[in-house]
Amino acid sequence: MIFTTTPDVPGREITENLGVVVGNIVQSKHVGRDFMAALKGLVGGEIKGYTEMLADARDLAIERMVAEAQRRGADAVVNIRFTTSAIMANASEIMAYGTAVKLK
Repeated sequence: MIFTTTPDVPGREITENLGVVVGNIVQSKHVGRDFMAALKGLVGGEIKGYTEMLADARDLAIERMVAEAQRRGADAVVNIRFTTSAIMANASEIMAYGTAVKLK
């Protein structure tokens, strides 16, 4: 499966638009990570536990979006975008979305 943030796939022609596909995950914080984040907040720097958590969540959102595109018979997903939102004090949503297409 090809997936890209561009509106087309270089060298390929889009023959059919199969609609918007979405993958999302709501990720909550871990108490241990919160403790380490609080300590890191005192001295500054990257909070690697959160960086890893969000990277994993983003990857899972992409996997879910691609799985939906595959169920529709798509060859690719174009114009992929990401969005995040706070669901509650300790949880955030990461959503990946794009347009599922058939290619020639």
